[in-house]
Amino acid sequence: MNNFARAIAILLASSLLSILSGKTVIIDAGHGGRDIGGHLGKVYEKHLALDTAMRLEYYLKKKGYRTVMIRNNDTFVPLSQRAAIANRYPGAIFISVHYNSTWKKHVEGVETFYYSAQSKGLANACHNGMLSNTRAANRGVKFARYYVLRHNTLPAILVEGGFLSHSGECAKVMKGTYRDQLARGIVDGVVRFDASGQW
Repeated sequence: MNNFARAIAILLASSLLSILSGKTVIIDAGHGGRDIGGHLGKVYEKHLALDTAMRLEYYLKKKGYRTVMIRNNDTFVPLSQRAAIANRYPGAIFISVHYNSTWKKHVEGVETFYYSAQSKGLANACHNGMLSNTRAANRGVKFARYYVLRHNTLPAILVEGGFLSHSGECAKVMKGTYRDQLARGIVDGVVRFDASGQW
């Protein structure tokens, strides 16, 4: 079997695995409502995160996964409630979608955060998926103590899809095609994590 045929076989097997598993992914669009998150002018993180989360939900469902959206509109959801909702679904995984911002205007790229050891494999898989699909600068996979990660009993990660404070990256993030690539990359990571047997 040549490399191309082997890659197709792995992809088909992974897709079948997800369809048969019916596993659940909790999707957390960061911020919302009165909490706009990072922003550049009138470009608000809360809107971009929700759009990306909805794209993520669409592609996960196409792969056969069940999904639970923490929010599916411009609503404020407290951090404690986000974690509590997720913890109602034993055996699920949790993905929180964000975009970054900093006073350092030159900083750009994607990064992924995890807290527990059980979450590191998911973080690596989804981070690599985002990099492959977007070709964004790589800011790495990092340990963090974010509330929604610390208070989650599930494998849980928080992805940052780019910096709104970087004018060039913000222009990319504003394009639906980029957010679509980002969502597809996260899905690729979920499928790889599922196929690895860590879930």
